[in-house]
Amino acid sequence: METPRTSEAKPNNPAAVSSEDAAIVARLREARLRVRDEIAKVIVGQETIIDHMLVGLLCRGHILLLGVPGLGKTLMARTLARTLDLEFRRIQFTPDLMPSDITGMDIIEEDAATGRRKLEFLPGPIFTNFLLADEINRTPPKTQAALLQAMQEQEVSIGRRTYPLNPPFFVVATQNPIEMEGTYPLPEAQLDRFMFNLKVKYPTPKEELLIVKGTTGTHTAEARPVLKADELLRLQDLVRGVPIADSVMGYAVRLVTASRPGESKEIDGIHKYLAYGASPRASQYLVLGAKARAILAGKYHVDFDDVKNLASPVLRHRLVLNFHARADGVDADAIIRRLVETVKQEA
Repeated sequence: METPRTSEAKPNNPAAVSSEDAAIVARLREARLRVRDEIAKVIVGQETIIDHMLVGLLCRGHILLLGVPGLGKTLMARTLARTLDLEFRRIQFTPDLMPSDITGMDIIEEDAATGRRKLEFLPGPIFTNFLLADEINRTPPKTQAALLQAMQEQEVSIGRRTYPLNPPFFVVATQNPIEMEGTYPLPEAQLDRFMFNLKVKYPTPKEELLIVKGTTGTHTAEARPVLKADELLRLQDLVRGVPIADSVMGYAVRLVTASRPGESKEIDGIHKYLAYGASPRASQYLVLGAKARAILAGKYHVDFDDVKNLASPVLRHRLVLNFHARADGVDADAIIRRLVETVKQEA
């Protein structure tokens, strides 16, 4: 179907932004390619996942990765952190993990000179730039909540004191979708705090051959830094200033509101399978993500394709399916495809 001619279809206009911002956009596009090249030294394939992780990072969002063991989720996160020169820490979530194991705790220290004791805060691993929360559904809700609160508020409260987390702060959490015994599934309200839900797929036979060749020999590949943390902060601010036409923003909002049964016009093949639709946070992330995707491509405005491309990762974990969906074997991705096909670009 031909894309309607609207105001967002105008050509890129670098003059619409300052020369400094135009240079940053050009540098970001170049940096994206360099990041891909550096990551490709270590990770084979998964370009879409890496692009979506970059989008989430630029939007100050957080990512939930779904994938079976052995697909390189941890290595992917560590390599991305290295290419962006960010401090990286990993937490292996287990049933006995306590909130203080993540956030840190107050400890009593004695001054060797005076002998006086005082409380000192010992920061936990959450005080970093890039945090990998491995198998987040392995730990009880109390510990999950400690991490998710920090993700939302960008700070940690211990006793009566609050400690801010230094930006940039980016969380990538992983889940194993095939092993649910002894796990603590995240509630829908906490899943909503993740910007994207990304499915890490198996590599193709050709990619797997390259993986085996690269990991069973004597040569060890290593990625080099491409961007600095202060440059990343500047780019995060720049993303919010990317222009978006009202028609494109309206399309993003209609796409989300159409997922709400009882709140929008009945859509055949969609509402039958939904108990609840996506919240307004989905609309916010859809627009922000589209802005970041546009700027990563070197564009100065957002188009409909940017919104459509991010519909699945934004909506996948925000749709609550009912028993009809389970009975008919319909998943969230099938419903999202139907939404994109049904909702018109122009109201």
